[in-house]
Amino acid sequence: MLKRVRGYHVAGQRVTLSGLPISHVQTATNGPSRRSDPNGDYQTGQLYVQQFSLTSPRSSYPLLLWHGGGMTGVTWEDTPDGRPGWHDFFMRAGHDTYVSDAVERGRASWARYPEINPAQPEHRPINQAWEIFRFGPEGGYSSNPQERRVHPNQQFPTDAVDQFSKQFVARWTNSDLQAQTAYDTLISQIGPCVILAHSQGCSFALKAAQHAPDKVKAVILIEPAGVPSLPPTAPTTIPYLIVWGDHFEHSPLWQQYRTNVQAYVNALEALGAAVTTLDLPLRGIYGNSHMIMMDKNSDQVAALVQDWM
Repeated sequence: MLKRVRGYHVAGQRVTLSGLPISHVQTATNGPSRRSDPNGDYQTGQLYVQQFSLTSPRSSYPLLLWHGGGMTGVTWEDTPDGRPGWHDFFMRAGHDTYVSDAVERGRASWARYPEINPAQPEHRPINQAWEIFRFGPEGGYSSNPQERRVHPNQQFPTDAVDQFSKQFVARWTNSDLQAQTAYDTLISQIGPCVILAHSQGCSFALKAAQHAPDKVKAVILIEPAGVPSLPPTAPTTIPYLIVWGDHFEHSPLWQQYRTNVQAYVNALEALGAAVTTLDLPLRGIYGNSHMIMMDKNSDQVAALVQDWM
């Protein structure tokens, strides 16, 4: 049973703009136009977090769920084909949870372009996601669902890919410092916690462990797409779990990602850190995509993560 649900913003700073042209806009249907002056103060660099507190949590520490690039906290909610997602799973397993929308994602809002954020955002088409997320082979996506090609034993519910793509958001590639600052601020406010991160979010999680070794009690990485620079300065007292899906042989990009991550893992282990790698195909679990928490066997994998915790 839930004791409380709350949503709030963390971190951010004020930026003042001046010298911008003033215009007139009509903002209300059938209403008069009004003066729109963009000059003034803005808040930027904030993170949004939704906190779910249980009446009787069974876990020792709250669980922080961090999404990947071009995504939001929706990653952890119901799957595209309507099944309960990992947020539901881990709450029912007894965890207090904090589900974040990173800087310039979802409800965190985004900065004015190009006056505050000079970079253009990337908008991901379904075609690109089909290949990068390892749903199917290169060129396997078609606007005609009957012509789409998927990898063998595919666990992602590809019939729901259109529903899945509705959660895509623009991503900026120059906001990492602001995002890291916001995540670090969140941890400083929460205190001891466990981080469950996906894809791009994994790099933020590893750096957060470096910055707050007294507060980060464990780090769970679901298909990390990036890692901090070597050599790692991560504390050796923190246990790490890394989860990998299937079909990497079809993706040179993901082969390189895994090579980089393995180099980081090797360096962590050389320092004495405890790193557990859960390679699903080696466990006899086949067909998982990059979006493991949405795959048809998502509860099976979540149970393995829960067992590790």
